Amino acid sequence: MSFLLKISSGIDRLNESVGKCTTWMILIVTLISAGNAIVRKAFNVSSNGLLEIQWYLFAGVFLLGAGYGLLRNSHVRIDFISAMLTARARNWIDVGGILLALFPFCFMCIYLSWPLFIQAYNTGEMSSNAGGLIRWPVYALVPLGFGLLLLQGVSELIKRLSFLTGAGEDPLSSESTMSDEEKEMLELEKIAQQAQGAR
Repeated sequence: MSFLLKISSGIDRLNESVGKCTTWMILIVTLISAGNAIVRKAFNVSSNGLLEIQWYLFAGVFLLGAGYGLLRNSHVRIDFISAMLTARARNWIDVGGILLALFPFCFMCIYLSWPLFIQAYNTGEMSSNAGGLIRWPVYALVPLGFGLLLLQGVSELIKRLSFLTGAGEDPLSSESTMSDEEKEMLELEKIAQQAQGAR
């Protein structure tokens, strides 16, 4: 199990890095969108290329950030039901969801989107809009994004099975889903509270 947990940790680091890159993509798409709006209103000039790069980056944020969302356990849950369940029950439900829903969905999306990407790449498909962009990079985001989500699903499955076999901590506990920065902040708050209590 320790070897599998190392693989899980590597996948987590990969999606953590990609997730941090997507935050920069949000800033870039915001600046491009604002710049495009200002130029259009002030000079009555517009660019299809700039509009399309906004769409590409926006798609990238959601597709590439899906694995990071699963890592941070930020997807939708029915909390009022899961709060009534034991930690083992919640983890078993997640194992079932990963195996029966997440994996098949990711495989299907990769299987269906890969030929579209290859065709667009081989033909050099361009946007039909004047001044538009080449299409294969945005098509590549689909199998890449679902590939990262699939990898994170493998990592989450390893962590849940590790907990269920008694070899690891509960991956659904609130502290295990915190970022390093949030854990440091929590530690600093504990130190500050201890210092106040000592006075």
